[in-house]
Amino acid sequence: MYGLLLVLHVLAAVAVIGTAFLVPLIRRSAKTAAQLRFIFDITAKVAWFSKIGGAVLVLTGIWLMVISEAGFTQMWLNLSILLSLIFVVTLGGLIEPRVKRIAQIVSESHGHELSADVGLAVRKLAPLEATAQLLTLAVTVLMVVKPML
Repeated sequence: MYGLLLVLHVLAAVAVIGTAFLVPLIRRSAKTAAQLRFIFDITAKVAWFSKIGGAVLVLTGIWLMVISEAGFTQMWLNLSILLSLIFVVTLGGLIEPRVKRIAQIVSESHGHELSADVGLAVRKLAPLEATAQLLTLAVTVLMVVKPML
């Protein structure tokens, strides 16, 4: 049972981390308004991977903690949970509202060129997305290495 849960946990992590890393890179590659509109359409359709993956990640993580009787006794695990919570807040509270605003601006534009407003908004979004990516990287390292802190 533990092995199956661990596999599900890792697959869910791949769904969440893969989305956190790839979507910003894909979005930043857009050179025109039409490309950005297409990217927003595609990423909206695959966003469910991250949402379902996040739910599975939490459920399997809790279940693994219960089965292994680790609880909150291991510092690397506590730090991973804290960083994951910061990631969720960063994503849901800071990144998603900005992405929705950019998507709205782009969907209302009819020109071929990206407006200056969109370019500025995307540049302002980049540090937040980099923060989210670093958080997922840190959690991944902690989960793999499991340092005795």
